Amino acid sequence: MDNSQNIDFVLRTVEERDIRFVRLWFVDVLGRLKSLAISPEDLEAAFEEGIGFDGSAIDGFTAPEEADMLAFPDPSTFQVLPWRPSSDGVARIFCDVCTPDRKPFEGDPRNCLRRMFHRAEKAGFLMNVGTELEFYYFPDEHTPAPLDNVGYFDLLPSDSARDVRRNTVLTLEKMSVPVEYTFHSSGPSQHGISLRHAEALTMSDAIMTAKHIIRLEAFQAGVHASFMPKPITGEASSAMFLHQSLFDYKGNNVFWGEDDPVYHLSPVAKSYMAGILAHAAEITAITNPTVNSYKRLAPGRGNTAPTHATWGLRNRAAMIRIPIYKPGKQLSTRIELRSPDPMANPYLACAVTLAAGLDGIKRGLELPPETEFTDTDLSGRDLTRLGYQPLPRNLDEALDYFEGSEFMKDALGEHIHGFFLRKKRCEWRKYASTVSQWEVEQYLANS
Repeated sequence: MDNSQNIDFVLRTVEERDIRFVRLWFVDVLGRLKSLAISPEDLEAAFEEGIGFDGSAIDGFTAPEEADMLAFPDPSTFQVLPWRPSSDGVARIFCDVCTPDRKPFEGDPRNCLRRMFHRAEKAGFLMNVGTELEFYYFPDEHTPAPLDNVGYFDLLPSDSARDVRRNTVLTLEKMSVPVEYTFHSSGPSQHGISLRHAEALTMSDAIMTAKHIIRLEAFQAGVHASFMPKPITGEASSAMFLHQSLFDYKGNNVFWGEDDPVYHLSPVAKSYMAGILAHAAEITAITNPTVNSYKRLAPGRGNTAPTHATWGLRNRAAMIRIPIYKPGKQLSTRIELRSPDPMANPYLACAVTLAAGLDGIKRGLELPPETEFTDTDLSGRDLTRLGYQPLPRNLDEALDYFEGSEFMKDALGEHIHGFFLRKKRCEWRKYASTVSQWEVEQYLANS
């Protein structure tokens, strides 16, 4: 359907389903979900003229003297909220944020990803993304104590959250967010959910929806869902794995390499990977944006989070892993970016990795040697000696790379780059020396 058909469908559905409130969702630079509700009588005008709001009240948007912003609903994202009553119901719709003259706002993360998406289209590519989110359930937001001692994929009566996971999946599917599978992850009271692949903007909307519903279902069950990357010292960390591939206009997966009998990757895919690895230090502030993120990216026994810009076929400690190819499944050929964590803004994470990959393709970059599965026990010093670039050791170091990167300024735009840098420098100064970061990180995770 084109945009006018989508709008007609939304207006008709609102009337037929007795929708009384329409929630307009948008995301700030730090990846926090924002919302305002309008009546259905105002929805048609919102599509045409936008809904005005005070942008100066949103972190990273505008100064008080330039406060006026417009939220334009994207009709393709309309969904009825299944947890609200069927009579006098509630629906949600994601919005694009614009300036008063209706130009896309440079500080809108959706606009940032859409700009990069258009850049990929000009090069003949469409980006597809699949996501695996990990998170913990705790008794409440003040107590980082596991609710069970169940392990990876275990099927045990003591799995305290199996009903919460079930309800989460059912709610997501009612919101048209397809779930591939859900499971108990490797840490005590740690869980994972895998979302089926979609184009990058749709997937970023789905990630924001999934995080909201995971928290909502947890709250209704009397527990707390935490997306902190490393909430418990000595236990498994939480990641946001991004499975990425590029397609051409004919629907062919350009990552598929028929002439590569080992990795089944095309030269385009290898240059894409090389671009991400070349810009690894610069993009890490976006993919790993909190002080706590670097507790996850730290070396340690049993830790499978990456510490260097490496890649491998079976190496789950690599920054980029190549999932094993299944014969006849060329469309599923992809790479798995393993460095991002759930605190990352998904729109910005997809934007900067796509920008890095496109840069690698444009420059024809070649991949460095693979780190194999047998290399997982190599120390950071060994990997550095072999020529692999270490990832930043803390947020401050990541911001140093980020600040000096013209590439990141171009990928994100001056507005987002400048605000993100200022905000995260402030967080580093405020929280880096905190002995116990639990309350601080929970505030950052859930504000």
